[in-house]
Amino acid sequence: MASPTVAANAYAALSRIVETGGAEKGGQSTGGPSFSAVLKDAIGSVMDAGKKSDAQTMAMSSGKANVMDVVTAVAETDVAVSMLVSVRDRVIQSYEDIMRMPI
Repeated sequence: MASPTVAANAYAALSRIVETGGAEKGGQSTGGPSFSAVLKDAIGSVMDAGKKSDAQTMAMSSGKANVMDVVTAVAETDVAVSMLVSVRDRVIQSYEDIMRMPI
């Protein structure tokens, strides 16, 4: 099973790809945040949770953190990664549904 940090790093790589290819086309503005901006924010929050979890784990190993803080940080990271994976699965399912539609 992959750790939350590995998953967060994979989504960070995806964020960099989206960031370079997600520019507006034709000068059109929808008035709201673009999908790539929302995705980037979601990935960023998962990465932040992973970094917090890593920092708490390192602090505990040096005796500077409480076990409860570490468990809470790891649980928050797990929830964030699970949510992001669920959203990803739903986006893929929606894409596949669209591709199956007759023209």
